[in-house]
Amino acid sequence: STQSTWGLGGDWGEHLHYASDYFDTYFDWALHLIKTGFAYVDDQTLVQIRENRGSLFKPGIDSPFRERSVEENLALFLKMKEGAFPEGHCVLRAKIDMSHPNLNMRDPIVYRIQHAEHHRTGNKWCIYPMYDYAHGQGDAIERITHSVCTLEFELHRPLYEWFLEHLPVPCKPRQIEFARLNLTYTLMSKRKLLELVQQKIVRGWDDPRMPTISGMRRRGFSSQGIRNFCERIGVTKRDSTVDLELLLHCIEEDIQDKSARRLAVLNPLKVRIVNKDDNDIILDVPNHPDTAAMGTRKVPFSSEVYIERDDFMEKPDNKFFRLAPGKEVRLRYACLITCTDVVKDSEGKIVEVLATWDPSSVGGNATDGRKVKGTIHWVSAKHGIKSEARIYETLFSKPEPESLDDVNPNSLQVVEAVVEPALASPSVGECFQFERKGYFTVDPDTTADRLVFNRTLGLRDTYAKETKEPEKKKEAKPSAKEAAEAEPEGTPFSCCLFKVGRIVECKPLEGSEKLYLEKIDLGEEEPRTIVSGLRQHIPLEQMQNRLVVVIANLEKKKLAGVVSEGMVMCANGVVDGVEKVEIIDPPEGARVGERIHCAGHVGKPLEVIKAKNIKRIFQPVLEGLNTSDDCVARYENLAWETSAGVP
Repeated sequence: STQSTWGLGGDWGEHLHYASDYFDTYFDWALHLIKTGFAYVDDQTLVQIRENRGSLFKPGIDSPFRERSVEENLALFLKMKEGAFPEGHCVLRAKIDMSHPNLNMRDPIVYRIQHAEHHRTGNKWCIYPMYDYAHGQGDAIERITHSVCTLEFELHRPLYEWFLEHLPVPCKPRQIEFARLNLTYTLMSKRKLLELVQQKIVRGWDDPRMPTISGMRRRGFSSQGIRNFCERIGVTKRDSTVDLELLLHCIEEDIQDKSARRLAVLNPLKVRIVNKDDNDIILDVPNHPDTAAMGTRKVPFSSEVYIERDDFMEKPDNKFFRLAPGKEVRLRYACLITCTDVVKDSEGKIVEVLATWDPSSVGGNATDGRKVKGTIHWVSAKHGIKSEARIYETLFSKPEPESLDDVNPNSLQVVEAVVEPALASPSVGECFQFERKGYFTVDPDTTADRLVFNRTLGLRDTYAKETKEPEKKKEAKPSAKEAAEAEPEGTPFSCCLFKVGRIVECKPLEGSEKLYLEKIDLGEEEPRTIVSGLRQHIPLEQMQNRLVVVIANLEKKKLAGVVSEGMVMCANGVVDGVEKVEIIDPPEGARVGERIHCAGHVGKPLEVIKAKNIKRIFQPVLEGLNTSDDCVARYENLAWETSAGVP
């Protein structure tokens, strides 16, 4: 949204534009297409249009209304604009080529009827332009030089350029495709994100776990930190995944010197100092330990304080330097205390710790010079403010999630916290470091009666890191031979590793009239060398830079003296009595390196499918594969999918 962009430091000035600003121009240019013979009104239903579009196997069929006269098309289009027809009665289509190899060029729809109120133009219009039509023309009106899109729009570029060539636009922008940003533990597919919202897995598009600008802002990510992250990773033509930790590092780099420090306890345990009177001590505490210019604040200290429950252990080990029976610790900025006893409830849970303090240690240091290793934070029980703290973890439990089945059930924990009185009236969006716990940002849900904080970033817990359970010794990884000969788990389809690839180089294989030698990028360190028998079926120019599906875990095989590291998936059929072979396209929006799956067949693939196991594993998959009329690949009538691509 524009608000989100402003949050990143952008200022549109006089250049905040909306596509609806150009509806009149779009309409006039549609009339121009009709007058020049490049558009017509089609009375076919959307189902008929889709059926007659053809497929990769066969050309489309001309609409029976394709040869209407210019005068008739103008009259019908004006009636469409005036609201004379119901929705779906007719559409305006560009007249290009129904046999074009790119399905996007087969007389695409330019305008459709939609009797709906527009949020900016009201009821002025009942016909609206399609995105592929409005995209380039909006760029031209705004005199854009380069229109940056993600890689899935590559096949739409010929249509983008066709409209610019056939319309009286003031300039001709150039569409450039780049790889979109992918983060670990994150899905970027808008379809998947919409499902998260619709299924109420998250609270909305601005949920702090969402990879949206509004979600990041609500979590407390700074605009400068996000910009620094984008500058570091740069822009690429190749799909890749960036570690989420890099984004978090860039955010912390930016906010650590700007965020005032505060005391807050997220899992409170009361400590009663038995030898202290009821008189409060007012401490003068710095707002930032390294920035004196940020000043100081007053923090009250009383005979009862809250500490973190994790900062007390009844039976500690020798690495635990926090509060324990008979042990002395420092209450940060306050004094030294020693645990003398504990109070438990009927179930044996510790509900209160009893302690004594050293009155001469006010400020945190002993006057006799004795050393105290442990320092813990605290909040006065008398003055602390109860608040809600929302602790966020990654939304998905896997670094490369494939579906909503990978959602982390523990991505949000809401706790009842106690914060120091200096946090009584914070501003929404203000970020603080809760000492020893992390950076927290004031959430918009905050009211005068209830403070709500979102954890922006956590801090490392040294003791937890040192004492975590040792990792289990990894079992010896079976060899490729053992993996191939073992009884496979799951279905034959799930045993196969189908991946999305891009042909980065293709040439005829010397010494063969039937074979191509291809270099295919599968999102790995190096492109794979693959030999295919497509030379007699697919022209060389249609092979270059094309997205394909590769079965990537077949045993390497030598063909015509070259070791082939996979196989490009194709489909064959008979058209007018002639056998035709076509490359199967990945699902729309799929990214290089993604694994292809289908419902009910998601599992760990075999490391390698040995030649002797092809009949047992790969052959049943081939028998279950088919394509629909519009060349959507299916397995047992289930459409292929990826985490980003859908059928």
